Amino acid sequence: MQDEKHCHAGAEETLEALGSDRRGLSDEEARIRLERFGRGTLKEARRESLLRVFLRQLADPMVMALLCAAAVSAAVSIVSGESCSDSCIILAVVVINSVLGMVQESRAEAAISALRSLTPSYTTVLRGGERKRIPAEEAVPGDIIALEAGDAVPADARLLRADSLAADESVLTGESLPCEKNTARLPRTEREIPVGDRKNMLHMGSCITAGSALAVVTATGMNTEMGHIAASLGTGSRDRTPLQKRLAALSRTLTVLVLAVCLAVFAFSVLSRRAEISAGDYTVLLDTFMLAVSLAVAAIPEGLAAVVTVVLSLGVTRMSKKGAIVRRLTAVETLGCTSAVCTDKTGTLTENRMTVVRAASPEPERLATALSLCTDASEHADGSIVGDPTQAALVAYAASLGLHKSELDARFPRTAVLPFDSARKLMTTVHRSPHGYTQYTTGAPDVVISRCDRILTPDGIRPMTSEQRDRALGEISALAGQGLRSIAAGMKWSRSGGSAESRDERGLIYLGAVGMEDPIRRGVPEALGLCRSAGMRVIMITGDHPATAFAIAQRLGIADSPSRVCLGSELDRLDDDGLSRAVGRYTVYSRVSPEHKTRIVTALRRAGCITAMTGDGVNDAPSLRAADIGVGMGRGGSDVVRGVADIILSDDNFPTLVDATREGRRIYDNICKAVQFLLSSNLSEIITIFTATALGFTVLSPAQILWINLITDTFPALALGLEEAEPDVMSRPPRSLDEKIIGAGEAVEILLQGALVSALVLAAYLGGCVGDFGSIAPQSSGTGMTMAFTCMAMAEIFHSCNMRSRHRSIFSLGTRNPTLALAVAASFVVTAAAVFIPPLRTLFGFAPVSLSQYLFSLALALAVIPAVELGKALRALLSHRRRRGVRRGASGDKDNTVKGMQQERSGSRQEHDRSAAF
Repeated sequence: MQDEKHCHAGAEETLEALGSDRRGLSDEEARIRLERFGRGTLKEARRESLLRVFLRQLADPMVMALLCAAAVSAAVSIVSGESCSDSCIILAVVVINSVLGMVQESRAEAAISALRSLTPSYTTVLRGGERKRIPAEEAVPGDIIALEAGDAVPADARLLRADSLAADESVLTGESLPCEKNTARLPRTEREIPVGDRKNMLHMGSCITAGSALAVVTATGMNTEMGHIAASLGTGSRDRTPLQKRLAALSRTLTVLVLAVCLAVFAFSVLSRRAEISAGDYTVLLDTFMLAVSLAVAAIPEGLAAVVTVVLSLGVTRMSKKGAIVRRLTAVETLGCTSAVCTDKTGTLTENRMTVVRAASPEPERLATALSLCTDASEHADGSIVGDPTQAALVAYAASLGLHKSELDARFPRTAVLPFDSARKLMTTVHRSPHGYTQYTTGAPDVVISRCDRILTPDGIRPMTSEQRDRALGEISALAGQGLRSIAAGMKWSRSGGSAESRDERGLIYLGAVGMEDPIRRGVPEALGLCRSAGMRVIMITGDHPATAFAIAQRLGIADSPSRVCLGSELDRLDDDGLSRAVGRYTVYSRVSPEHKTRIVTALRRAGCITAMTGDGVNDAPSLRAADIGVGMGRGGSDVVRGVADIILSDDNFPTLVDATREGRRIYDNICKAVQFLLSSNLSEIITIFTATALGFTVLSPAQILWINLITDTFPALALGLEEAEPDVMSRPPRSLDEKIIGAGEAVEILLQGALVSALVLAAYLGGCVGDFGSIAPQSSGTGMTMAFTCMAMAEIFHSCNMRSRHRSIFSLGTRNPTLALAVAASFVVTAAAVFIPPLRTLFGFAPVSLSQYLFSLALALAVIPAVELGKALRALLSHRRRRGVRRGASGDKDNTVKGMQQERSGSRQEHDRSAAF
């Protein structure tokens, strides 16, 4: 294997074998190699063809039963010399339904595939000695790639340089701990060296957890170790969300119930018409069987899961356009349940646009030199600065004093580096100077000061006294009290500078500190207000000084007292149970480590909170995994974080997360509306057919039932999925994660709404009986059947308008749904055409009706709107009286623990559910 060969070769030998050098490939050579080797991506599983999807729609057992029944019906009609219109209509409906199912599935798949392209990965390469950022898939064998902590490795590569390097290769090896890497050549052995033991190689799919490196690409795409694994795997199916699984289970349960009802209808019809069957009229059996099968196909919500999938996929596509890219569909459901949001301050609540505004040092130039050299940011000839925003601000500060980074790097070349680590809260670099080597260490002021035993004063360098230490800490507190983020610097001299280790970060000379201002992002205060109204606690987690953290949190309304701030050192003194009891008291955590973040998230979840966690650095990955929803930063986040996140914010903006929460609630609401509409419509058909059969007449033919099902199921349900968010969507408490989509209240509502539509349809049929026979006595009536068809088709369509809101009057929404309006108009036209155009009327077996009879059917259908509106008004009145009674009876102080907050949210949610019950 190529990987095996290169790990035994030296760095220069590998470069020569790949036709490259330490300056990297030229742009032209890279282009040629890209054409030769192709893009470095893994082959995706082949998508099903449209034909296979279509055939799978036809393979449904109920559809196959209907096709068999249609075939038998056609054969009987041909033998008896009768019209095959019923069979033709049924076949047409089946084909149209299958085509619609195929289109829905294809749209959903296309939407999900499009989302993958919204989170491209980039890598840094050397091209002709210059660093360039390119799409990771464009890296080619021979490219020199530069990697640092948080980067995903884009290809297999041989290390050329490794500075304190460690990589997470668990995706390949299963080893949970990062693997330390070096550049040493591996000796040849008789057996192949396992991937996990190739210390001088990096592999596609792994990620850098610490340090930095230069490496030459040896293989890309399917030629990598990851590619070999991918090639050996079969096609896997995409996981369904819990909601989809619950709905699939609901569909199975309803299928069993509907089949039982259809069997009862068939048996009852056969018994009631046994005289005709005994006389040899076996077409009765066929007609009855066709009726039962048609009712089953119309009543079974086989399209329920498909509608939900389309609504989810269209919803997440809409979320992506607003800057929230959903990587896992489960996050959409969880968003509506979120009760606690843990967020970083820098770059999320603030702009991450740092500017040094204060300096505390007797020699600002020496302090600025240290701060500028101890960064990885670079200053270009045109004055632009590239790098981390904090480090860029330090380089800009030094440049304002005439100390340009490029000139400092030339005068004091770097010989070693100990990269920043959020656990140490320090970064160290070693530089060659005229008098030997100088080490600079920068980081959190309290940590830097604790590593210093001398201090720079106006009188020179002196041993640091306790008074001077306290004065330095006081200066830091003063900067923090102004809401400034502070960075301190220390230094020392050394005779050797070949390496830098953490044990060297002691015995430093304290040079001073600077305070940096980071403005609050636009829209953040309003977004935080929405979170509060939605019952979501916002918890700020930061590595900043506690005074800085509180000053920002107070301005944002996150904390109203310093007692709401918890230090990382306090977390260390609490065990897990103690932390679970304490999390309700704190809304700000400062001076925390990555391990603290994970503990905080775990404690909140243990206390009953559904928790979202934002992160950007590689060390945030564990806490994102621990949260119910991991939210990664798309612009400033590392590849590792983007890989584990459930949702990625493309603009790193907290208001975008709140918008995503609103959108998640909207999507879930709309799914509930679509489900309730489908079930109540199907139930109305079952009640109508069963009642008519029990009374001894046929209210609708199989073809008519299927046509109604085609008109009323798919398009209105999808239109409801596009409904805008209701005005109070962010004023409701979070719902429970295990809340049933069809609870007791919704079940009663579905039953009553189905019964209401059924009663209206039967009334229309009886109206037709009056027209034909002058009596409301139920009997076979062609006019009644036509009027019942009109009423049922339009009543279900009008009922879809009711479902724009399950608990508010549709006349108070203040929003429009053009798609639903189009569905209503189209259904009206199609229904009228079937009733009034002679060829279509004959095809469906309708009798001619007068305009007054048609309008009577429409009026009955339209009555479903005021009837449901009346029910909503009564519910609102009862809910208002109940709340007023609760307020009068409320007494005592509220418990401030998380348990108390959870009970309050649960009570509010139950009250909201009761107000939504029919």
